[in-house]
Amino acid sequence: MLKIAVIGSNDTVIGFGALGLQIFPVTDGEEALKCLRKLTRESEDYAIIYIEENLAEAVQSEIERYKDSPAPAIILIPGREGSTGRGLSALNAAVERAVGTNILE
Repeated sequence: MLKIAVIGSNDTVIGFGALGLQIFPVTDGEEALKCLRKLTRESEDYAIIYIEENLAEAVQSEIERYKDSPAPAIILIPGREGSTGRGLSALNAAVERAVGTNILE
């Protein structure tokens, strides 16, 4: 059975653990990058990996490697501080690539 992972600050990921998702609390972008690489390169068990938006810049190179792959789907989520807009921008870009036009606007 494929799993869902959540990478982010402890405050952000703790609630997801209660829902049965695999949580990976990190304190900074470097830890997030190591964690994402471990999840994507050492395991094929994860269908979806949620990453806190404020960590996206640190893991952007790794996200780019999987943007056209069906699995794992790497999705940016807002952190405790709120949305930075990166998640919505990434979703718009993915829809535009898939459909040929941005149908969300």
